[in-house]
Amino acid sequence: MRVGERARERSCSKLITITKKLLIIIIINKFENAIGYEMDDEAEEGKARNTKPKAINPFFVRSSEKALTKEEELANQPWIEKWRPKELDMIVGHEETLQQMKGMVLTGSMPNLLLSGPPGCGKTTSVHVLARTLLGDRYKDAVLELNASDERGIDVVRNKIKMFAQKKVTLPPGRCKIIILDEADAMTKGAQQAMRRTMEIYSNTTRFALACNTSEKIIEPIQSRCALIRFSRLSDKQVLERITYVCEQEKVAHDARGLEAIVFCAEGDMRNALNSLQACNSGFKIVNQENVFRVCDTPHPEVIGAILEHCVKGEVDDACDRLLKMRKSGYSPQDMIKTIFQVCKRFDDQKMNEYLKLEFLKIIGFFHMRFSEGCTSDLQLCGMMARLCQCSMDASKGKSWSTPQATLVELRKAGSNLTYGSEF
Repeated sequence: MRVGERARERSCSKLITITKKLLIIIIINKFENAIGYEMDDEAEEGKARNTKPKAINPFFVRSSEKALTKEEELANQPWIEKWRPKELDMIVGHEETLQQMKGMVLTGSMPNLLLSGPPGCGKTTSVHVLARTLLGDRYKDAVLELNASDERGIDVVRNKIKMFAQKKVTLPPGRCKIIILDEADAMTKGAQQAMRRTMEIYSNTTRFALACNTSEKIIEPIQSRCALIRFSRLSDKQVLERITYVCEQEKVAHDARGLEAIVFCAEGDMRNALNSLQACNSGFKIVNQENVFRVCDTPHPEVIGAILEHCVKGEVDDACDRLLKMRKSGYSPQDMIKTIFQVCKRFDDQKMNEYLKLEFLKIIGFFHMRFSEGCTSDLQLCGMMARLCQCSMDASKGKSWSTPQATLVELRKAGSNLTYGSEF
């Protein structure tokens, strides 16, 4: 009897615990549903009153309500990613380089590549387009991209790069995995030495594409293992055509002078041009010259042109006053002399003859060297204006502070010894 009573007690206790657990689960479910309905009711009441509803707990929001549509995702994307070329024919400029890459696509073989050129000219984009064209659907599995400016140590080569090179991926016949190293000139010498051996061992299954600004910082053994492809800055016409196309597609309100200002500030950098275009459109809703120079924070070329006109006329006081006024407005001497150089190159030939323009560029280059060494005081700026005015006044009298060519011939006939840089 005692054994039977103990068995009944155990079975009853088990039933009680199971019943408690079921009741707890039912209560929790009812509580969650009640809160969810209250949140939905508050949201509907808020819409009816044209007021903002209370914040809904994301735990009770359905996953379908959280996800954005493709159109919203594209609208939130930076334009440099949204309008990044997906095919070789969409890349702007670099016709000879594109012909080489199209030949690689036709043959199906790609050597190790070393792409060298200034920023924003399309090095990384070209490599990605080439890899996508060669690998097709296997692009995500067979491509490893690393920014060597962040991950540049020898551990990255030993771990990430070597592990990816050993990884087995099913690819079409004749295709290889591709490792893209952006900013490869920032890699340490030790990492480059370690990568040299990795390139040799896994040459049958892996190809390397290194993008850098200056190929001189890449060690010679790696340069000898790669096909060197040099990129140049895009021309103003190419940049203008591309941003005009983007403006038409994005329906951006703009004028011709605004686009010219973007091209002027970009200096052949397509990334800079698209970023400036998007920032100007987002901030001011219209792309004109005034808004572009606000966004780019660049000295206005018309003001710089007026300063150069004073220098051509020999009006040193007016030139210094306008230059110092611009300096007090917050522009750095490096930005100012950079803009002075650009405006001087594009200056009207009727107002400044070719010889005087060459002499002006020579003086500006000399003072730019001083600025890069740290001499950025107002005294140096005024000294540059004085040099330019003196050069213009001497040229108007038939001579120059740096000895014009006619006088140089006469001095050589007379047997005088001229030393380079004595004019400074």
